[in-house]
Amino acid sequence: MRLGILINDIETEKPQYTTTNVALEALRRGHEVFYIGVEDFGYDPTERVTMHARSVPKKADPKDLKELIGLLRGDDAREQRMWVDGLDALMLRNDPAADAGQPWKQTAGILFGQLAARQGVIVVNDPHGLAKALNKLYFQLFPEELRPRTLITRDLEEIRSFVEELGGDAVLKPLQGSGGRNVFAVRDGDLSNLNQIVETIAREGYVVVQEFLAEAAEKGDLRLFLMNGRPLVVDGKHCAYRRVSETGDLRSNLTAGGKVRRAKITDVHLEIAELVRPKLIQDGMFLVGLDIVGDKLMEVNVFSPGGVGGAMMLEKVNFAGAVVEALERKVSWRGRYQGSFANVELATI
Repeated sequence: MRLGILINDIETEKPQYTTTNVALEALRRGHEVFYIGVEDFGYDPTERVTMHARSVPKKADPKDLKELIGLLRGDDAREQRMWVDGLDALMLRNDPAADAGQPWKQTAGILFGQLAARQGVIVVNDPHGLAKALNKLYFQLFPEELRPRTLITRDLEEIRSFVEELGGDAVLKPLQGSGGRNVFAVRDGDLSNLNQIVETIAREGYVVVQEFLAEAAEKGDLRLFLMNGRPLVVDGKHCAYRRVSETGDLRSNLTAGGKVRRAKITDVHLEIAELVRPKLIQDGMFLVGLDIVGDKLMEVNVFSPGGVGGAMMLEKVNFAGAVVEALERKVSWRGRYQGSFANVELATI
């Protein structure tokens, strides 16, 4: 299998990333792996998509995640211009929020991913599905019973009124973004900083206001990975972990200082996963991270959901191997059925 992986930039990749774990596992299984940055695509006059790809040196055999990243960044890394239809599968693992200052980068992966799918490459997550999920409005398309009460607006008075309606406790965050950036909590009816909070968030667009879930501050949140629309399970263990802030910060994101702990998956978590499955299947979402607090769904992470490596360490099982095996099956099915399935269907079967 020739596997392409779209990232933001090789210089910002880290050994612990989910992407790196999947890439190393694919190499160990004898597959070719090519890294592509969001700046590296092209459209040829012959109407084929090209890409500038980076891969490990010939005969290199990276022993661990750190060595793999070092080889890809090193002077001996192979760099080549190639046709995108020379790939069997392409994983879109770039985070549009990381390129917020350059809007063209945020959509480049989706647009070229759509072209790659037209040229017969299996693209996951499905680029047409990802186009629907470029901001947190996508979250509002899931069943209401799963979601905290939410207001999305730029009007300060509407926000003030809604926070008061919630009893004075609320979480405010940008409609677009990730990693806990510009996430604020208003507690105990203290609205003294509300104007400043709204002004800060509104510089980047719409403001999302959600009811405050006390359990998020007390116990953190749980990330549960779904693959092909169902919980990712290997050897009876779920690919999941609990994130807890040890500083009292509302944000339990790992980028905001959160720590990982083993997660106990309950029937409530599995019911949430079952309720979101139809929409994820419809949109061709191959690998997804659900962020859950209590019995509420806080986020549906479809762009480069991270943490598979952390779950592997906690549970001592190879979840990255299961991801690669799923891609292998998709490539096999595509060949055997000779174009009978659309990319959105192949993405989740």
